[in-house]
Amino acid sequence: MGDPALSRRGFLAATAAAGLGMTALSGCGGGSDGGSSGGTTTIEWWNISTTNPTKGVWAALAKKFEAQNPKVKIKIVQLENDAYKSKMTALTASGKLPDIFHTWGGGVLQQQVDAGLVKDLTDPTKAWADGLLPVAKEPYLLDNKTYGIPFDIGMIGFWYNKALFKKAGISTPPATWSAFLDAVKKLKAAGITPLALAGKESWTGMYYWAYLAMRTAGIDALKKADDDKDFTGAGFVEAGQHLKDLVDLQPFQKGFLGAAYSTPTGQAATVGNGKAAMELMGQWAPVVEADAGKGVGANLGFFPFPAVEGGKGTVTEVFGGGGGHALRADAPQAAVDFLKFFASETTDVELVKKTGVIPVVPAAESALTDANLKLVQAQLKAATGFQLYLDQAYAPAVGQQVNDSVAGLIAGSKSPEDVVQAITKTAKEEQ
Repeated sequence: MGDPALSRRGFLAATAAAGLGMTALSGCGGGSDGGSSGGTTTIEWWNISTTNPTKGVWAALAKKFEAQNPKVKIKIVQLENDAYKSKMTALTASGKLPDIFHTWGGGVLQQQVDAGLVKDLTDPTKAWADGLLPVAKEPYLLDNKTYGIPFDIGMIGFWYNKALFKKAGISTPPATWSAFLDAVKKLKAAGITPLALAGKESWTGMYYWAYLAMRTAGIDALKKADDDKDFTGAGFVEAGQHLKDLVDLQPFQKGFLGAAYSTPTGQAATVGNGKAAMELMGQWAPVVEADAGKGVGANLGFFPFPAVEGGKGTVTEVFGGGGGHALRADAPQAAVDFLKFFASETTDVELVKKTGVIPVVPAAESALTDANLKLVQAQLKAATGFQLYLDQAYAPAVGQQVNDSVAGLIAGSKSPEDVVQAITKTAKEEQ
């Protein structure tokens, strides 16, 4: 997973590209020392929960923990996805991380671990973490050691408006890529915007290419390409061509290249307000659609990413991940205690009921009542393969290149061949 010394050059380069110098981060709260003042320990908690109800629920949980632990204060720092990734890259390069921070695991966490910046949680959490859902813990198990504790698990799939599908004469969700393209054409013919996309945030477009690569080249090919530092295989080029075929149909909402994900005029709101029929997004989509827009209620449905005819992958191989928390290497015991509190049955039940997460504590599964989330959970349980988000599974520079290159393809500035060549070039530079 890159240079044992953290591939510091890559982190600094990414920081510069994001326009974030070290001085720009001096006031953002990173690198807390978990210090005490008057006998009170302050813990800094960085997360990406910027929309309600999750934002409010998490703030209330922090207050509840403080009430149970009068000598501990939780300082919450919340950033949107892309801003969070950029600032964490810079903080990692500086060698100082927050006490508790959001992580997706994979290659990004591996580099932070290799740099000696993350606390080994194997022994401190064993007594209670062993009882968490095994698949949810996998992204945070590195070299047979635990470096993160999950609070969510899920997968990416299509969230769609049943009423708009019916209006376009689509009776069932498409099961193949050709049927999906046909559905897009039918929606356009009915005067309906088929897809919403946050083109301003490159991670949203990456989902399409990643799934198409899984369906054409196969899930094992993604790992082999990372190991070999070579993404130029025919299956990956084909994935880009399939995506180009979709883009050529002009399926996205007007102005999508400048749209964000969770803003009032962004991707989630476009679907939530009934102005687009579908979005390719994770299990959190219904909550954000309802927060950024109105939400479509009973008209909301879910279906897995279609199979690609002639491809090596199968529809039972899923792409996604969950959210977890990791701790900086010298985080105080109170931070470990907070992870235990957050991973308890009581907290997980509250998260499931109020924020729509898929439970990671088996005893909390009875709290899952939403039909669509039950469908997501069923897909996960029946999965024959699982691929973590590419911008987290791979080394940071490689993952960012995947995002940026796919964004270029969607915007029309890159060809399918350009995408695989750019990713391969970055992968080789990171060796």
